[in-house]
Amino acid sequence: METLRQEENYTIEDIYALPDGERAELIDGKIYYMAPPSTKHQRLVMDLSYQIKDYIRNNNGKCEVFPAPFAVFLNKDDKNYVEPDISVICDQIKLDDKGCHGAPDWVIEVVSPSSKPRDYYTKLFKYRTAGVREYWIVDSAKELITVYAFESETMEQYSFGEDIPVGIYEDFSITVQ
Repeated sequence: METLRQEENYTIEDIYALPDGERAELIDGKIYYMAPPSTKHQRLVMDLSYQIKDYIRNNNGKCEVFPAPFAVFLNKDDKNYVEPDISVICDQIKLDDKGCHGAPDWVIEVVSPSSKPRDYYTKLFKYRTAGVREYWIVDSAKELITVYAFESETMEQYSFGEDIPVGIYEDFSITVQ
């Protein structure tokens, strides 16, 4: 069960001090503990990651895809640390052994019941203001994908089984099953 602790203002050091196996995100100095993902969640993450990686490889692309757990330090501060389900990073300068420093180009979150408010509201705002170009929210319970293209300031919704154009690429679309 996800817990929000507000007593203190936490930093990335507190994230790294968590016991082995415990995962959490840090948003504006608040720690959000993460429940282990479901099998359905992991299947979606793996399928989407493979489709994206295949597209990049087949087109000699310079972007890289990273499934969670993968550290993203959204802002140049020690108060924000997230682990998107899928991060696509095109600027290699942002990458080092610790993760991504700055906004990924494309983020996909597969919502779970405990992460819904964070994915639909908190992270939407954080990703948009940090400079993420495209943000997908995959809701397997509703079989809906909400696509935010921040550069064109558009929001579209698609159902599972529909062809979804990827905004950061001109000739790539994905079908979520």
